[in-house]
Amino acid sequence: MNHSFDALIIGAGQAGPSLAGRLTAAGWTVALVERQAFGGTCVNTGCTPTKALIASAKAAHTRRQADHYGLPPTADFAVDLAPVQDRKDTIVAASRDGLETWLTHMAGCMVFRGTARFLSATTMQVGDDVLAAPRIFLNVGGRPARPALPGIDRVPHFTSSTILALRELPAHLVIVGAGAVGLEFGQLFRRLGAQVTIVERSPRLLPHDDADVAAAVHDLLTSEGITLRLGAECISMSQEDGRPVVQVSCEKDASPARGSHLLLAMGRQPNTDDLGLENAGLRADKHGFIPVDEQLQTAVPGIWALGDCNGRGAFTHTAYNDFEIVAANLLDHDQRRVSDRLPASAIYVDPPFAKVGLTEDEVRAAGTPALVGKRPMTKVGRAVEKGETQGFIKVLVHAETDQILGASIVGVGGDEAIHCIVTAMYARQTAAFMRRNVFIHPTVAELIPTVFGELKPLPTPTDH
Repeated sequence: MNHSFDALIIGAGQAGPSLAGRLTAAGWTVALVERQAFGGTCVNTGCTPTKALIASAKAAHTRRQADHYGLPPTADFAVDLAPVQDRKDTIVAASRDGLETWLTHMAGCMVFRGTARFLSATTMQVGDDVLAAPRIFLNVGGRPARPALPGIDRVPHFTSSTILALRELPAHLVIVGAGAVGLEFGQLFRRLGAQVTIVERSPRLLPHDDADVAAAVHDLLTSEGITLRLGAECISMSQEDGRPVVQVSCEKDASPARGSHLLLAMGRQPNTDDLGLENAGLRADKHGFIPVDEQLQTAVPGIWALGDCNGRGAFTHTAYNDFEIVAANLLDHDQRRVSDRLPASAIYVDPPFAKVGLTEDEVRAAGTPALVGKRPMTKVGRAVEKGETQGFIKVLVHAETDQILGASIVGVGGDEAIHCIVTAMYARQTAAFMRRNVFIHPTVAELIPTVFGELKPLPTPTDH
């Protein structure tokens, strides 16, 4: 059956539903296509389920530490993973079902379920339906990557998506990959009671972040009993007695990593390989991303790419901002651009690591004269009171203009406190401005003005 609309939106992830709401409110007719679960990665296999699990793991960890808070010691207890997963599933379902109800009842929006494939630059096929529109918005998201490691086809393994259905706690979880996914799953499963080994090719954690950040996260994880196998080259897989074995070649330790379960956490790839891009005159890059301009338009007029599939950000907040950019340009005559946004993100180990702007290495590589301010969480009253003193607050400032270049916070509340600095950077404020702020006591954020008041020249690498 043939259908015509003002716009097609492919994917009900973070950007798609909100765009459908704006376009239909403006009087457009919209077809929205989703082949799996409404809400995309964030709601179903990303932020919502993982942060729900992290909250359960935090509760288990705090319970075991009762004596640290002057409470009677808690006897050892075993976590039943099934009710933990049930709690997570209830939270996910509420979000997903609410979104689906909104979309299916949205005036001017027709929902199609299935895989969309281009027939031309203005038409796509979904099952037996052919959908036509002068404007098409691709919001197809991504999925866990599956690198061609030797032996991987012969070893049962989980991805960050499939492990969310696990109902029994692993005795020993081996994780290959130490990005955000590997670190978060590693800590949460360790806190729930599993033994955890993380295998990583890089010689240190977080190779794209500052060395002091990596060291703080390293110490945090090892202090909780997680085994880190860093500098692991020539990774391959096999089985012994039905259990996974990860062979590695490390300078310090070349012994295999053995466990009861295996999780692959080696990045993600965009869901662009089955769109029939060539039929629309489009071509993905070597990583599968669809190139876009500052307004998220592709090389073909009338086609936009939003969210994880465009290579301009792999976060829920950047995907939502993609929607804002497109809506502003199309409906509000507001020329918003991708380059308007600051790079900001967080990794939800506990305590979390959050950052905005440039790292020390990036500042040095650019030859920018810079100052740095740093304060350990042991000097932050709120962290001491909560009994969570790991980490630090660090800020980078241009030595000549006083502009804020970037910041990193490893520590309790850091994922929230960082927004004081994010907002100041968007407002193009200076370190002098930050020093004059008066924040509420007792909070982690109240120390940010103090850190900006303790600036020193950024040391060269040889000064460390």
